[in-house]
Amino acid sequence: MRLVTFSDDRAARVGVHDTASATIVDLAATTRLPREMTAFVALGGKGLQRARRALKSGAGRIPFASVTLLAPFPRPAKNILCVGKNYHDHAREFQASGVDATGKETIPEVPIIFTKWPNSVIGPGVPIPAGNDYTDSTDYEGELTVVIGGGGRNIAARDAFDHVYGYTIVNDVSARTLQNRHRQWFLGKSLDGYCPMGPCLLTADEVKEVGEMRLTTRVNGAVRQNALVSQLIFDIPNLIETISRVMTLEPGDIIATGTCAGVGIGFDPPKYLKKGDVVAVTIDPIGTLENPVG
Repeated sequence: MRLVTFSDDRAARVGVHDTASATIVDLAATTRLPREMTAFVALGGKGLQRARRALKSGAGRIPFASVTLLAPFPRPAKNILCVGKNYHDHAREFQASGVDATGKETIPEVPIIFTKWPNSVIGPGVPIPAGNDYTDSTDYEGELTVVIGGGGRNIAARDAFDHVYGYTIVNDVSARTLQNRHRQWFLGKSLDGYCPMGPCLLTADEVKEVGEMRLTTRVNGAVRQNALVSQLIFDIPNLIETISRVMTLEPGDIIATGTCAGVGIGFDPPKYLKKGDVVAVTIDPIGTLENPVG
């Protein structure tokens, strides 16, 4: 199912996007399910069963064209967990760029984990506020993003996919000069509005083989990034095992798995985003996350 957070003339709430009929099934109206995505995810399989019944009933439908899609998690309960330098080609281009001030190794030996502030999240179509970057070095990073369902600690890699609720897309927008200047990545990646997310939360049962999903990022229609998820250095089971060894993962936790080569800093000279640009990150079958630059 394609779960979405949407708004119309009423408060934001959770729904199912039925692409066949171009409608949204309003789950709060038809089943009295939670209006907020984290609470809905916490219901696990029971919530999905009720959502499927609502989808079949045909009740509570709203034309898709009449609603505004928000980020699936408009204000996550926690920071977004992120992974740095997790594709070989991007690790090499990032090291060569001179921006990476975290160490001398090109290919990391273990996953590099950082976070983005919840206030950085914006939804599809919302302008990326590049004016918040006073260093004028705003860059894009398209990423497949995992949403945790059943939480836990010390999750073994072999069991990791049992804890995956679904997938979405994140554009890990970054202020490169800040990222380098502060010798860490949190500030340069946590500016307000620097985490576009969406367009939906696709439930895990809709994805047959995660590694076959292709990530493509376009800027003003031109392809900049293009890679299969199978090219990750540290795959999703490895990431979940690594993170859960030190912290308890909970329903609705978000893990952005890293970006591939083709980011702006990898060009000579760098191709930073400017006002009027449009960034579109596509991962099928999730869809496309598109945002203009404001």
